[in-house]
Amino acid sequence: MAPGVNYSLTTRDIKFYNIHNMESLFKNDHKEVEKLETLRSLDDKIASAIEKVRLLKEEKEALEKRVKELEELLNEKNMEIERLRAEKGSVKGQLEELLAELESIEI
Repeated sequence: MAPGVNYSLTTRDIKFYNIHNMESLFKNDHKEVEKLETLRSLDDKIASAIEKVRLLKEEKEALEKRVKELEELLNEKNMEIERLRAEKGSVKGQLEELLAELESIEI
């Protein structure tokens, strides 16, 4: 210690020091709280995004299933159309034969 220097602290000095330290701690705590709130907000946004992705995947699967069902139905209808066209051709051929017979009988 240097001679002639008073190193004693008064009660007022201690109170000021404590208040100053508390303010510093509060400021640091406030910053930490803000960081935690930011992290919570990001966590909420991530959870929301994950839920949206899950719902979209479920919707996609349902739509893919529906597309497959509709493609199968379309295929069945196309086969039915082809069958009806073939039947139409057969009936047309039979009618033409009958008409030809009728014309030959009338003569």
